[in-house]
Amino acid sequence: MAPPAAPPSRARPGDFDAGLARAREAALGGRYREARTILAAIEERAWDNPRDLRRLAEYHGHMNRPVEAERCCARAVELAPDDARAHYDLAAASIAIGRIDAAEAHFDRVIAADPRDWDAWANRSTLRRATAERNHVAALDRAMAAAGRDAEARIALGHALAKELEDLGDHDRAFAVLKAAADARRARLSYRVADDVATMAGIADAFSAERLRGAPPPAAEPGPIFILGLPRSGTTLVDRILSSHSRVASLGEIQDFALALVEGAGTAQGKADLIRRSAAMDHAALGRAYRARIAERDPGAPFAIDKTPLNCLYIGLIALALPDARIVHVRRGAMDGCYAMYKTLFRMGYPFSYDLGDLAAYRIAHERLMGHWRAALPGRMIEIDYEALIADQEGESRRLVAACGLDWEDGCLDFHRNPAPVATASAVQVRAPIHDRSVGLWRRYEAGLAPLADALRGAGIPLDYGR
Repeated sequence: MAPPAAPPSRARPGDFDAGLARAREAALGGRYREARTILAAIEERAWDNPRDLRRLAEYHGHMNRPVEAERCCARAVELAPDDARAHYDLAAASIAIGRIDAAEAHFDRVIAADPRDWDAWANRSTLRRATAERNHVAALDRAMAAAGRDAEARIALGHALAKELEDLGDHDRAFAVLKAAADARRARLSYRVADDVATMAGIADAFSAERLRGAPPPAAEPGPIFILGLPRSGTTLVDRILSSHSRVASLGEIQDFALALVEGAGTAQGKADLIRRSAAMDHAALGRAYRARIAERDPGAPFAIDKTPLNCLYIGLIALALPDARIVHVRRGAMDGCYAMYKTLFRMGYPFSYDLGDLAAYRIAHERLMGHWRAALPGRMIEIDYEALIADQEGESRRLVAACGLDWEDGCLDFHRNPAPVATASAVQVRAPIHDRSVGLWRRYEAGLAPLADALRGAGIPLDYGR
């Protein structure tokens, strides 16, 4: 049932903005229960104001609460049915909770009302596999022609068109369109991959094998499960398999470990100083701070998944701070994994993914860091290969579940029926059964991806899984 409209006397000017500010402060401090209470109160006050409801939905989204975000967006559309932005926000919220057909209908409406909403075009093309009978290729071609030199249009429409052309098997044109879009995206970023490479090397130096010999032994009791690895490596798939277990809940991609780290380490003068401080800090206190934060999220199950891919930077800290943590590292063949990142238009983060040289440098540095963790913390990680999971879903799923200290449940095989929200680039794929269409897909683009392959091969990294 929808909350009732608030009495006018309670909806004083400024109350809503002040409430959002208080909720933001509480969330940043890890006081998620307080933040939820504040958001519930101001939702009641905003129930007849579509603009405020959309802002509230954004806050719910930041707190990994897509059901609440969808409720606010649906009410905003009800109040303002001709507002294209309200339909856009509702489409995005609908994806997270699995209402894919509804999301497509809302994106259709956005594009009809505002053909220059390039993000709507890009997001709509991710919702289903294009077929000869049902695709947007001609419309995307027309939109790109009409957009001219608009860089944002070339980025969004190019990624959408490349995706649909790939679905249709037109691989040569797909790669040409994708490269142009990725180049345009990279040109708009101020990013130096060398900084990330140096950071990963600095982390390995600070958390040496000698330093990590002092890590407490792994504990058997229930605790957090970190699912980590590079983006598009299969982390969401593994998350859905495990969170289909009755004793496991997924918190999604959260920043609680990094926030607890920054808070506990104190003010740092750049990344190098933060690394130094993190190695010297009270790691038991870091573990307590992290536990307090995720307890505030109220997972409702003994085991809570933190599925933030780049927590792989913090594996040494996790081992020192959280002896009961399970660390699940998801791997994927280097070229398939890199190509999957290259073709994805990420909303935020992963700036290394739009240039083949950047991708190679980052992937090589990541390989070295993971090799360091493997040597310094033998047996501490549960390693799952995406391709092995695709080839033997039940066998690998059983191994994963057992390694986490859980009894087997058949529901883990039906992960695609898991109704829990998911807010990642894989939100659509993980609602379908496992398939192997993406295994070896990079070879369709072998000529275009040759610089990446040459760099990885030169660093001694096998291009494919198992080779």
